[in-house]
Parts: sequence; C-alpha cells; structure tokens
Amino acid sequence: METIIFKPQNVCSREFRISHENKIITNVVIIGGCPGNLQAISSLLVGMNIDDAISKLQGIKCPGSRTKTTSCPDQISLALKTII
Repeated sequence: METIIFKPQNVCSREFRISHENKIITNVVIIGGCPGNLQAISSLLVGMNIDDAISKLQGIKCPGSRTKTTSCPDQISLALKTII
C-alpha cells in the first residue's frame, strides 16, 4: 500500500492523504474544508478504482473556491492523477 500527500490549491481543504493499492483507493483523509461533505466523499471513495474516481470528480466546480473553477472533489481528482 502506498500513501500520497497532496496540497490542494484554491479550496478550503489544506491537505489530502490518499492511500491506494493496485489502483484501488484504500483510505482518504482530508484536512480542512467542509467536514461532513468531505467525510462522505472520503467514505464513498474507499474501494473505488482510481480511474473511476477521477472520471466522477474531475471538473466539479465550487462557488466557494477562490477561482470558482475548481472544488475539493476536483482537487481530489488532480491528486489521484498523480498516482496513475
């Protein structure tokens, strides 16, 4: 199992810690951001194939992001892209 640490940009979250094995997400810890929503997203991602997670999360926008062009889920997809 490998764990990456990713620093998202332009969103409320400050850090993602994503563990994976054989392209399957095994654990997600998100520091900062909207706790309930991000706990739910983390829970849903566990057991998911990395490619499937990227396709579901990329491009989601949040009006609360600094640029209005990204979101915590979109930033998670960027973090996952560093794995593949």
